[in-house]
Amino acid sequence: MKKDIVKTNIKTVAKELKLPYITRNIEDEIKEANIKNLTYEAFLLSLLENEYDLRKANGIKNRIRQARFPYKKYIEDLSLEDLPQDARDKIKVFSSLDFIETGQNIILAGNPGTGKTHIAIGLGIKACNKGYKVLFTTIPLLVNELKESRSAKTLRAFEKKFEKYDLIIADELGYISFDKEASELLFTYLSLRAGRKSTIITTNLSFERWDEIFKDPVMTAAMIDRLTHKSYIVNMNGNSYRLKETQLWLEKQ
Repeated sequence: MKKDIVKTNIKTVAKELKLPYITRNIEDEIKEANIKNLTYEAFLLSLLENEYDLRKANGIKNRIRQARFPYKKYIEDLSLEDLPQDARDKIKVFSSLDFIETGQNIILAGNPGTGKTHIAIGLGIKACNKGYKVLFTTIPLLVNELKESRSAKTLRAFEKKFEKYDLIIADELGYISFDKEASELLFTYLSLRAGRKSTIITTNLSFERWDEIFKDPVMTAAMIDRLTHKSYIVNMNGNSYRLKETQLWLEKQ
């Protein structure tokens, strides 16, 4: 009876201390400790290690959820031989995530279907696994959020939040053009991170065509200069990765 009271008290204290593994598993852990005849020190270490592992796994799940990826893609799932040569040559360097530590950008530029978004999301998920804070957004969505923040007079709060991310993935630059307000906001907020925090940008347009999006040649030149400084520029022109996957799928039907 006394042992039951002790177990109940352990659960109560563990719950108060927000130790979910111990709260849920203390009885099984005690049984295993008795079977293995563990010392008090070994028993305590086992409890703490399992609690740590659970907290680490939950942290990864939360970071991936908060990153707002549209779907999960992994670097390990890439078919390297189907990637454009430039991406194939650099993917190992990117996978080390050293570019995040040094605050460098990656710009994946090329025609649709060549794996730009897959690479970006794969690196983002790998970064979440390593403890980095990541945000995935499309350029059009980011512009809408910036405009809404300006209207609501919450741009400063948005700026503080934007700067905290270790890595921001800005997908789909080039699919729509922007008015002057949108161009200025996008320039300002992407420039805030330049040289300090990493941004991955995917685009279907070469740099000489960016003025089609931003309309202002001077601003376009300034943005390209800031985003490309000490950045990795990856030529993603090649055969469509998605088209090949579709053809293989059709052949199996």
